[in-house]
Amino acid sequence: MKILQELSQFRFSRYFKLLFVVWDVVLLNVSIVFSAFVRFGSLDKLFLKEVETISLLANLIWIGLLLYKDSYRIIRIEPIESILKRTIKKMLIHAALTAVFVVFLKYSDISRLRLLYFYLFFFGLLMISRYLSMKLLKFIRTKGYNFRNFIVVGANDTGERIRKVLARDLTYGYRFLGFFDDKVDPFAFISSRILGNFDSIEEYIVKEQVDEMYVALHIDNITVINKLIQICEHHMVRIKFIPDFQLYTKSSKVEISFYENTPILMFRREPLESTVNRLLKKTFDIFFSLFVIIFIFPWLFPLLMLIIKIESPGPVFFRQERSGRDNRSFKCLKFRSMRLNNASDKKQARKGDSRVTRFGAIMRKTSIDELPQFFNVFFGDMSVVGPRPHMVNHTKEYSELINNYLVRQYAKPGITGWAQVNGYRGETKELIDMENRVEYDIWYIENWSLLLDIKIIFKTVINVFKGEENAY
Repeated sequence: MKILQELSQFRFSRYFKLLFVVWDVVLLNVSIVFSAFVRFGSLDKLFLKEVETISLLANLIWIGLLLYKDSYRIIRIEPIESILKRTIKKMLIHAALTAVFVVFLKYSDISRLRLLYFYLFFFGLLMISRYLSMKLLKFIRTKGYNFRNFIVVGANDTGERIRKVLARDLTYGYRFLGFFDDKVDPFAFISSRILGNFDSIEEYIVKEQVDEMYVALHIDNITVINKLIQICEHHMVRIKFIPDFQLYTKSSKVEISFYENTPILMFRREPLESTVNRLLKKTFDIFFSLFVIIFIFPWLFPLLMLIIKIESPGPVFFRQERSGRDNRSFKCLKFRSMRLNNASDKKQARKGDSRVTRFGAIMRKTSIDELPQFFNVFFGDMSVVGPRPHMVNHTKEYSELINNYLVRQYAKPGITGWAQVNGYRGETKELIDMENRVEYDIWYIENWSLLLDIKIIFKTVINVFKGEENAY
């Protein structure tokens, strides 16, 4: 432990960028060697001119990706899932750029299978490395080293929230010292001690080792805030501000952008507003829907169509106008699961609904009736995953009852969605049912990722086989 005590005196974070890049380059080149040995049984082909060129490019591309937007950064409270998502994204970009160079340079001797082995090895080594480094840092912090001491100025709900986040787990590496405020918010539940008022802050900083100050004050206290900035800069304490955006919105996923030097606060993150993310989702939708259309429809559709026709007269498909992205309507396709009736565009299906045919009940229970919507996906009206499309008249009705209802129309509707795999599907008997569904849909829009889409698809398949209570 004496070694840890000695090492803790140094600020390794200053050199973290260089260490991070160097270690990743080492892992990358180890993966190059491993992949060549596994593919060819020897390292002879590593010294071919084409292979050496691509290896050099692979190193340069990865270094560039790490340096772009500070990908080497370490956030003390960042979960492993976030690191996994960021690493996969970088890996896909790296693979795409490498493939472009292989094709552009016409390197026909580059083994595609070896490249696959390389990315498998590299990804595995990266994730093991990231995981072990997090465990090592947490171990060091549990022993009382590598901590940052912080104080919070503002004994209110905002200050208490940041205290809870940073002090939740000692392995995050933050040690909370206390609050400072002239007047404690009487309506806030402050669970830690108040060290003093604004005037006693500088004296405390001089006596104690304070690394960071978090300011949770209203903008009305601008004079105090300016004084705090002077104190922190004079005593080399890093000062951070917590904007009280919840005066304007209850959203916990606001995003701040800069228009030149002017900060702009937006109510929510929308990952699908990014061109790259939208293209990624569109590509996934096309390939997934095409797979279903080519490999499942040819043998399943004729059988379903025959049963539907035999059981009740009418068309095989049911077409209904529903609300899509940006609230534009489109014709949504389904296998017809009801007898012909005049209320299909107004009335939701209920449990034990007499309009539903016997085979229709089976289709609705297993969601087979939704399969034709893969054509909607292929032609661009829908996505595989997204908020479920509602009837146009229901959209009009609920948009007047629920203030943020139309936010769900920011994204393309999906065959399945986050609300559905969390139990919010089928009939909405009470207004609260729709409010909960909307809440889950908005959460999906704010937190979209390709991994989340894949997770929802897997959960949907599992729910189909398990059976769902609200599927009728």
